Amino acid sequence: MVRRRVVITGLGALTPIGLNVPESWQAVQEGRCGIGPITQFDPAGMKVQLAAEVKGFDPDALLGKQEAKRMGRFTQFALAAAREALGNFKPSEEEKSRCGVSISSGIGGIGITESEHDRGLAKGWDRVSPFFIPTGICNMAAGRVAIDSGFQGMCTCPVTACAGGTNAVGDAFHYIRDGYADVMLCGGAEAALTPLAVGGFTSMKALSQSTDPNRASIPFDAERNGFVMGEGAGVLLLEELEHALARGAEIVAEVVGYGATCDAYHMTAPRPDGSGGAEAMAMALSDAGVRPEEVDYINAHGTSTHLNDAGETAAVKTVFGGHARTLALSSTKSMTGHMLGAAGAVEAIFSALALRDGFIPATINYQTPDPDCDLDVVPNQGRNAEIRYVLSNSLGFGGHNGSLLFKKWEA
Repeated sequence: MVRRRVVITGLGALTPIGLNVPESWQAVQEGRCGIGPITQFDPAGMKVQLAAEVKGFDPDALLGKQEAKRMGRFTQFALAAAREALGNFKPSEEEKSRCGVSISSGIGGIGITESEHDRGLAKGWDRVSPFFIPTGICNMAAGRVAIDSGFQGMCTCPVTACAGGTNAVGDAFHYIRDGYADVMLCGGAEAALTPLAVGGFTSMKALSQSTDPNRASIPFDAERNGFVMGEGAGVLLLEELEHALARGAEIVAEVVGYGATCDAYHMTAPRPDGSGGAEAMAMALSDAGVRPEEVDYINAHGTSTHLNDAGETAAVKTVFGGHARTLALSSTKSMTGHMLGAAGAVEAIFSALALRDGFIPATINYQTPDPDCDLDVVPNQGRNAEIRYVLSNSLGFGGHNGSLLFKKWEA
């Protein structure tokens, strides 16, 4: 089988540090932190007071008030990001069946479930909104993006917790590469900053309880104590190379490898030796035919939990050997918090832009080194560098591991 080349021709994002890709990438380059006090509900009496919220988003302006009311917040985010990624591309009638959608969400419309449950208790269960199910289910972001774009090919929603965004991009990459589609909108969207979701993650001791925004999401730091919940969306437009060239599309970067594995170990904890994540990274490299020593930078999953950061460091050492000491490894979650099902997609965008602009993002607010996380985490200050290959990792509850390998665009 001839493997077709797949390139990135559009990017869209809505993040805690920007309402679009240029704003978000500028914030990454400046090392800005998007974490602050929770404002979407009153967290009084709760142990967790901080989150990474999307700020200033006006869904009514984007979608119209009536239409916005019929969408969950995560779907609104996905549509905003997808429209940015699409730009002026519109498929012809003949092309529509060769254009697909793959957009993940880890939790979907959990806020809708909470509010409709309250309504059912108060007014009776037959009085819940008729839009409850079609706005709350995880796949509806993908479905609404397909309706909005007119893409009639495969439309799917990988639900693999914090690896979902990466799986969505990786699956789309393989789908195009192997000839099943020519164009895919892919990524992830999440809007789970609700009392129930925050309470649930708190009770399982996953979230940081820091009250200092600059010491809450601190990946690889010895004082890390949990992740910070984030929200937002990231969507990429992937195209088969000849399709992109034929329409004169601007190419951001190339997708060249993808690996996905499962730890098959524990509901929430990764394997301590990081072997599942290591296998996903090795698979992505093998998929691309790229040697470990060719990778210049890894955008780490780097959640700011003890087990994840130590396990991911061990995994990188396993795969890269001595080169692990040479490459750069940073976590942009230090700025965005953890966007769950959207995280891998947003980090794929940052990885592509790192290649385009020759810039390696920092792990900000880093203070205390941890001997278990002793690689070059690009502390506090991003750097300009000539980079040709970037790997992006995502590791999710349930043991889901995903790795994407991107290459600098070279005609």
